Amino acid sequence: MPIALVVAATVLTHTAFNGGRLAISLTALAAGATPLTVGLLLSLIAALPMVLAVHVGRLVDRIGVRHPILCGVALLGLSVSIPAAFPAMPALYVAAAGSGVGFMLFYISIQHAVGEAASEAKRRDDFGWLSLGFSISNFLGPTVAGFTIDALGHRAAFATLALFALASLAVLVTRRGRFRHSPHRPHDGAERSALQLLANAELRRVFVVTGLLASAWDLFTFAVPVYGNSIHLAAFTIGLILASFAAATFLVRLALPWLSRHLREWTLITATFCIASVAYACFPMVSTVPLLALISFLLGLGLGATQPSILALIYAKAPPGRGAEAVGLRSVVLGASSTFLPLAFGGAGEAVGMLPVFWAMATALAGGGLLANRRRAAGPS
Repeated sequence: MPIALVVAATVLTHTAFNGGRLAISLTALAAGATPLTVGLLLSLIAALPMVLAVHVGRLVDRIGVRHPILCGVALLGLSVSIPAAFPAMPALYVAAAGSGVGFMLFYISIQHAVGEAASEAKRRDDFGWLSLGFSISNFLGPTVAGFTIDALGHRAAFATLALFALASLAVLVTRRGRFRHSPHRPHDGAERSALQLLANAELRRVFVVTGLLASAWDLFTFAVPVYGNSIHLAAFTIGLILASFAAATFLVRLALPWLSRHLREWTLITATFCIASVAYACFPMVSTVPLLALISFLLGLGLGATQPSILALIYAKAPPGRGAEAVGLRSVVLGASSTFLPLAFGGAGEAVGMLPVFWAMATALAGGGLLANRRRAAGPS
């Protein structure tokens, strides 16, 4: 399975998803929606994936990655095209739910394709390349969505993003034979439970770290459009601030092969918590675009460095034949964060403003840094 094919499909698919998430937020705000409503829409993107992720992981373990990847991209493309055809609030709710499920299918399958194909020595580097693809699309998605909204309107933005998904589907269909298709059918007849995975102490630590870092990422995704809109920034400017975050994740992931030779996984995770905590403490104290972009860049450096390490830890510790299920359980954690936290952020933002929300996150990340540092000091398990 060529890693270049995986990265190309990831860039196209995640551009459609990530740009669609921003387009949904800005379209709702333009229609007069409150921050709480925007939070509800963003929560809906993650709600069904949160419920279905473990089951999808088991399905991928059983049948392989090929069909779930194709179905996921097709569903994503259909979902983001709906608001282009039917410009109304109900269409945004349908697009949010459908795009979340479609991308979840792709996300679990593509990670499993990489984790299963790579050797343990090469796995972290391959996940680094995959993460690099996500960094590129983190830049492209908000930029394309913001620019198209300003230039051509909201409907054109959704139509453009649907074309990215269609391009990914075309690449995957024509190259589907290159994907390794090796299902793992259980022969012992034993019933499998996610609780068995949670009983693994190392996996449990990884899931806790995943939840904290996902909270930081979700707050950024939610808060920048709301905060930018409140200080009257244009959609393209908001997209550029988000893109500065993505540019930082790209650069730090480009450096990951070097970092991985000098830093162990838990050392890198500890550093991430420290950087993200400082960035969140500073964010609500500035309102100029250059400073907002600079802080977003700093946050991207922190949060962008950890995904390959976390995925490598998951595949190193997951039981044989249950790698996709473990990734699915991680996706449940990510989904819970993306489902409930935007609602909490939206409600808190309306009640007390965004400053306490940012500082509460900074405090939580500082606590996460202390926990990760203890694991780092303990050394390999």
